[in-house]
Amino acid sequence: MHVSDAPDRIVRARLPRWLLPRQWPASGGQPALADLHSAQGLMQGMVPHDPARPLPAGTTWDVGGALVLPGLVDAHTHLDKAFTLPRMATVKPGLLGAIEAMMVDRQDWTEADIRARASRALQWAYDAGVVHLRTHCDWWEPEAQPLAWNVLRELAQEWTGRITLERVGLIPLHLYTERSAAMHLARTVAQSGPGALLGGFVHSTNWNPQALRHLFEAAQHQGLNVDLHVDEELHPCALGLPTTATLLQELRFEGHVVCGHTCALAAHDEATALATLDAVARSPITLVTLPITNLLLQDATTGRTPRQRGLTLVKEAHARGIPVLVASDNVQDPFCPVGSFDPLEALACGVLAAQLEAPFDRWSESLCRADWLRRGPDELPLQPGSAADLVVFNQADRWGFPSRTQPRVVLRQGRVASGHASAAWHVANTRSTPTPTLTS
Repeated sequence: MHVSDAPDRIVRARLPRWLLPRQWPASGGQPALADLHSAQGLMQGMVPHDPARPLPAGTTWDVGGALVLPGLVDAHTHLDKAFTLPRMATVKPGLLGAIEAMMVDRQDWTEADIRARASRALQWAYDAGVVHLRTHCDWWEPEAQPLAWNVLRELAQEWTGRITLERVGLIPLHLYTERSAAMHLARTVAQSGPGALLGGFVHSTNWNPQALRHLFEAAQHQGLNVDLHVDEELHPCALGLPTTATLLQELRFEGHVVCGHTCALAAHDEATALATLDAVARSPITLVTLPITNLLLQDATTGRTPRQRGLTLVKEAHARGIPVLVASDNVQDPFCPVGSFDPLEALACGVLAAQLEAPFDRWSESLCRADWLRRGPDELPLQPGSAADLVVFNQADRWGFPSRTQPRVVLRQGRVASGHASAAWHVANTRSTPTPTLTS
């Protein structure tokens, strides 16, 4: 039996609660299954499944209650470093040990080497169903652009229509010490083409609140959004995140800021940590947690079992309405020996480490919200007129999610891009009845 690689409808799909309109009906205490309709690669609408409703003409898949998500977002990666671990010798434990090993390896980087490794990473992400990926790019020299910066810009152009690739200049905080230098860096980033963001590595070892102010002033001047590595440590005196929230208010920052890691929140006393989150909730800030890498790097000492998990306070942030994304971070480099550029792998790790409840209905949102990477109104995926980018999980169920999510069928603009649709999904039908549309 032939199974179309471009179905007009997918019926009896199990969508997560966060994606459904408030008036969506329930069945047995769970959201009713959904019928999704697309045409010419764009979503036309979604309605609760009604077995009495005649199917319109066209190709229909009946997925029988399979879990379905919109296209995935991997909000924090490092394509320039990916797959470098196999050529390294012993790497010292912890974040600073990984940085040391990376600094040695990068001396031998070439554009061809970076392109090959980053292209491999993008293909893995594409196969997993990622439609939007943000990569950081190490930027150590105040005057010279990194070798990887233009390679990543070229790859962003080459992957247009398949993956939206954004680039963040990951610049140590000390390079912003002089305001003129900060302005120069921001101007260089702004002039390097679309999809570029100003970034910084903010840590207690390089802490300088005036430099952080210069970073935001420069970003504001150039109209850039900002993405920070901030407080990637378990030091109870780390001040990057609370200072960021304060500065954004003082400067009336007009852009958007993503703060990755923020592990130190877990080391602060309860009152201080929650007060910081209250300030974050009043600011244009999205938090990104990186469970795989943070579990491996934080509280790391050779021969000793770690005592602390190294995650930020994701539940407390979520409770305050702060956008929280989960992302892959490093993959097979000195910072993280594992990984696959599949954000679901990171979520699975986070579910265990942070004891996250309702991972499909609640926390899958942290893998699908590209709108949380910019300032503006909420834009849920799969609304009428948006791209018909879907991930259908052949074997997973909502109880065990995200277990058994590796087998999947990825549709991009309504067509199968990876995976194999089951022949049992195909429904032969020639009747013609308009499909109603229900949106939020």
